[in-house]
Amino acid sequence: MDGYLTTHVLDTARGQPAKGLRVVLFALEGGARRLVAEAQTNADGRTDAPILPRGAFAPGVYELEFHAGDYLRASGQAGAEPLFLDIVPIRFGISDPQAHYHVPLLLSPYGFSTYRGS
Repeated sequence: MDGYLTTHVLDTARGQPAKGLRVVLFALEGGARRLVAEAQTNADGRTDAPILPRGAFAPGVYELEFHAGDYLRASGQAGAEPLFLDIVPIRFGISDPQAHYHVPLLLSPYGFSTYRGS
């Protein structure tokens, strides 16, 4: 299996990469979540290495948790508590063990979007 998984977070409210945002990856297996990896975004809004590298990559259902609330508080964008967005989960499937999967997050204090990138 030569595939791998990457992610990228862009702060659309500020028009720049979201530096210092915690990202956690879980594998979903039989109704349970298993922690796979944890990383923090760099100055480019990316993790320094694939969050699921070659060798650990396998088909299945996964969930990325983006800790948006901590990032929004640290960047001065947090509104009143409780925040509208705190932890943003994105659940997705990997079916091709040879592919590069890229799951970006476009984030603002009151909205987000994602897609399968390249």
